[in-house]
Amino acid sequence: MEAKMLRWASGVTRLDNLRNEDMRKRYGVVHIQEKMREQRLRWLSHVLCATKQSVEKIAHEFEVPGKWPRGRPRQRWADTLHKDVKIIGLHPDQAHERSKWRLQSRRADPATTRNKR
Repeated sequence: MEAKMLRWASGVTRLDNLRNEDMRKRYGVVHIQEKMREQRLRWLSHVLCATKQSVEKIAHEFEVPGKWPRGRPRQRWADTLHKDVKIIGLHPDQAHERSKWRLQSRRADPATTRNKR
């Protein structure tokens, strides 16, 4: 959907044979998956820096007792966060170094980088 909106806003059609990656580079737009990863990592940093008694920390560390159902395990939120941290190359213990964490996890946002002078 996001590529459709970029094409529509710029007046480019599918007949022009421009790849979606080229459109994103031209307008400085990051793939939506990158933005979602950025938000998840921002939330994770917030949770990891929270106190042990905070609601978000308790919910993050909560383990459901009992057996898992048979078959392929479902994708868990913790698995997604673990994969995101692995992709950016940081360890969760480094969340307290906010500037380093922010630098590694941020992606270019066209709305903020374009208007800065």
